[in-house]
Amino acid sequence: MTGAIAVLVAVGVALAVVRLRRRYLVVTVQGESMLPAYRPGERVLVRRTPPGSLRAGQVVVLSGFAQARPGERPRGPRMGPRWIIKRVAAVPGDPIPRDTVPALRTEPGTRVPDGRLVVLGDNPDHSLDSRQSGYLTADRLFGVVLRKIDQPMSAPSR
Repeated sequence: MTGAIAVLVAVGVALAVVRLRRRYLVVTVQGESMLPAYRPGERVLVRRTPPGSLRAGQVVVLSGFAQARPGERPRGPRMGPRWIIKRVAAVPGDPIPRDTVPALRTEPGTRVPDGRLVVLGDNPDHSLDSRQSGYLTADRLFGVVLRKIDQPMSAPSR
């Protein structure tokens, strides 16, 4: 009887872990595009979020760009990082931020269209974002950064 209970508990724990892994993700910051808010090597906790619940100002994680920036070496078969971290500048229905996003200056209309996002890095000199690429499709969104995760303390140096 106790063997059956142990199996049930193990299955329950495994299902809970699978559910949590589908809803949350830990991402390591790469590059300097989000300085000073997020530094390279820091880890952040991300919650899967539907695009319709986003608002300007939130920091989000999206699938990476398809190609490396000019002068950068490609990373792996997809080129570029797996995830990118950026701040939402505009969501569908918001005014198109033409003054701050040069790639959108000639876009038709006055509002960000459905299924599109405008995202920017906090450090414009080191960020590949909507300023260069224009809109990003909302289907690239994984979720919203909830918080930084404390790094493990290193052993004291002698």
